[in-house]
Amino acid sequence: MGTLRRITFLTIAGILVLQPAAATSPPRRASIAIGSVSPLAVEAREVTYRGKRALRLVAISDSSNPNNDATFAKLAIPAASDFVFEADVAGEPIATDTTARGFVGLAFRIADEGRSFEAIYLRPSNGRAEDQVRRNHSIQYISHPDFPWHRLRQESPERYESYTDLVPGRWTHMRIEVRGSKARLYVDRAKQPSLIVNDLKHGSKGGRFGLWVGPGSIAHFANVTVTTLPAAAP
Repeated sequence: MGTLRRITFLTIAGILVLQPAAATSPPRRASIAIGSVSPLAVEAREVTYRGKRALRLVAISDSSNPNNDATFAKLAIPAASDFVFEADVAGEPIATDTTARGFVGLAFRIADEGRSFEAIYLRPSNGRAEDQVRRNHSIQYISHPDFPWHRLRQESPERYESYTDLVPGRWTHMRIEVRGSKARLYVDRAKQPSLIVNDLKHGSKGGRFGLWVGPGSIAHFANVTVTTLPAAAP
């Protein structure tokens, strides 16, 4: 068994804490500025949103590649393969007359300068839709660049999507647990996962972490934490 490390990112203007699980000394702290977050095809700024210091992200549209999913802010946190990734998130469409759903989520195992990553995200506008099919698409797993949402939905209907109760613009807690090639998403501190992915497309390789926003959406993030875990047995 390895040593469990907990890395805490307390809002963008907050503190980065690295502390062993069985700490006998004070945690090490370093001030975090927005300059230490690396935006990739997103506009980022610090705000106060619904009572929390937060990072606000809006994706920069790419007319040459409208299906690009690589729109996130990479965190100044070391790479890991097995971990627990948590955050308070809030997403909503920029405009009401749009097909955007307020896409907001967490990207992980980021590699190759952002060209490769996986993510689990929410579609808040689907959470209480009158159309049951839309409700069933409230949560989505993707693997960039080879497995965007539309390919996964077409080839494996319902396998990488699920329902959870969501409200656009409301703070929602996401907790993603990744071990080896498996991931589980827990929403609002529920004891049971809302989505289970048993075959992550990138296998068990490690990578960095990011805060993800989809097209036509405004996303807010606060209280982001990463806990690295001992590597899963092969």
